[in-house]
Amino acid sequence: MTATDPALRDESVAAPIDLTGWFTGDPTEMDAVAAAVDEACATSGFLSVTGHGVPLELMERMLDVSQEFFELSIEEKLEHRLDDVAANRGYAPFESEALSYSLGVDSEPDLFEAFNVGRDVVPDGITEEAAKTYFSPNVWPDTPADMRATYLAYWDACEDLGRTLCAIFARSLGLPLDHFEPYLDRTPSVMRANNYVRKAGHQPSPTQLRMGAHSDYGSLTILLADRVQGLQMRDRAGEFHDVIPPEGGFLVNLGDLLAEWTNDRWRSTVHRVVPPPAEITGEARRRSVAWFQQPNHDAVIRVLDVCCDDDNPPRYPETTSGEHLMAKLMGPRAGQDVEVDDAFLAPLDG
Repeated sequence: MTATDPALRDESVAAPIDLTGWFTGDPTEMDAVAAAVDEACATSGFLSVTGHGVPLELMERMLDVSQEFFELSIEEKLEHRLDDVAANRGYAPFESEALSYSLGVDSEPDLFEAFNVGRDVVPDGITEEAAKTYFSPNVWPDTPADMRATYLAYWDACEDLGRTLCAIFARSLGLPLDHFEPYLDRTPSVMRANNYVRKAGHQPSPTQLRMGAHSDYGSLTILLADRVQGLQMRDRAGEFHDVIPPEGGFLVNLGDLLAEWTNDRWRSTVHRVVPPPAEITGEARRRSVAWFQQPNHDAVIRVLDVCCDDDNPPRYPETTSGEHLMAKLMGPRAGQDVEVDDAFLAPLDG
């Protein structure tokens, strides 16, 4: 992983969460982890996760193999771009998206390129229509030679960690550990490798961002990233703060659906990626890989009974995971405005 200035090591507003105690199976230690997660989800919505069990070598290779792909010529990379932006697969060129559209905010194109993959095998019981919408085939390059194998191994590791986090979430909410399992057996989850780099001869506008302000769409995001500045999260007062990944760990943030599920007991926090300061010269590369857990496309999402009562009624109407995902997804990729519920935006200003 890219080294960083030691001064950055504690410069993170994401709550530190060590999962080691959870894996012991000791109820007291598991409760301590669940309580820490509950506090983090209710305050920042960002977790700085260590003790996760994912091999460091796999994490490092995931970043390196993605960089090797992005260093191919633009002609080679464009061979893996799909015309159907809704497919959510393959290569996305520099300045081809504007993430702020997902919040209904017009913005300039974002300064990143990306490569997207989904589940490599369509789950059993999926209709042809659902497969076309949510499980488009992956587009695998021949170079780097181990890209597919690395991505699939890393995908499996993230899926396992995502299930573990959901069990912790359930315990945090006083629910059975397996409460979320029925929502996660046919997930249309997506993994995206991002490459942020200064392009020689390109002059961005003074207000252009590497990635525009947005919240994530599903239940949770597991982010692997270089330990460099760039990612920022927005607090309740509307101020942005730097978020630095933990050494050997992940940043985990909550998505919109989990905020809705919990009736805003937990937060889906707006975040962005800003350009490097002018004093940082050269290409100023920042690498990241985001694994987005998305509940089953046909999962009905309604406010949990444990998160509402007569004094705190449900703030959100019932929806499905798939409908919510596609509405959010098309804004950044097709320049379409997205209708955003005021109940979701209100906590960000409070």
